[in-house]
Amino acid sequence: MDIKPNHDFTPLGSKRASNYLNGPQSRWHELKFAFLVFKEFLYGFRKLHFVGPCVTVLGSARFSELHTYYKMARQMGSEIAKLGFTVITGGGPGIMEAANRGAKDAGGRSLGCNIVLPKEQHPNQYLDKWVDMNYFFVRKVLLYKYSYAFVVFPGGYGTLDELFEAITLMQTGKSLRFPIVVFGKEYHEHLLLHIQQMVNQKTIHPEDALLFIFTDSIQDAVSHIKKYAIDAYQLKREHKMKPLGLLGEHKFRSNPFN
Repeated sequence: MDIKPNHDFTPLGSKRASNYLNGPQSRWHELKFAFLVFKEFLYGFRKLHFVGPCVTVLGSARFSELHTYYKMARQMGSEIAKLGFTVITGGGPGIMEAANRGAKDAGGRSLGCNIVLPKEQHPNQYLDKWVDMNYFFVRKVLLYKYSYAFVVFPGGYGTLDELFEAITLMQTGKSLRFPIVVFGKEYHEHLLLHIQQMVNQKTIHPEDALLFIFTDSIQDAVSHIKKYAIDAYQLKREHKMKPLGLLGEHKFRSNPFN
């Protein structure tokens, strides 16, 4: 299928777009931007400091609770919680809501890193705690920082962006190698073929194609996470970090791993 570019499309379509196209801004503008980014990172780190080891669940915000993938994500959220992990998502509707809902079904902990958008994104009702982010790259850092595994359901550009950034970090040694589970073998059929094409063309190493598994089985996903997260990193009860009341910190319920 040929897709023709729409030359009438204006990126971002606002005054904000021209700021990006203008290149370097004034020193004050750049300093203010750096401060806002630092402030958002600091806010996220403080809010999520006591959440314990998490598993990030990614996927489309557009699936209703009647959709097959919503039901699978809800079940997977429950299984992740039963393993003792905190379920963390983008905090919005669709797959994110389903995973958070599943964690609550199992009596587990449920978190969201919500991105502030003009439409489509709002915190779902199954969150114990969430943080609101203005920058996608800050949100991604928070999701990666606290996660020992990633579960990816069918989604759009954002889902693939987060998936491949996690893979890239592991491929380049910037992150430890945590398990990645991709649900929806039929949905991702062409993605799997493209990855094989990259191996064939030697743009990635054959071992890079082993950084994740494609499956439609909840049990296979659970086994994969147990083997390559809990067992591989020997998660167990160790040092217990206490919150400092002087800093306004509060412990986030119980953490089975520390």
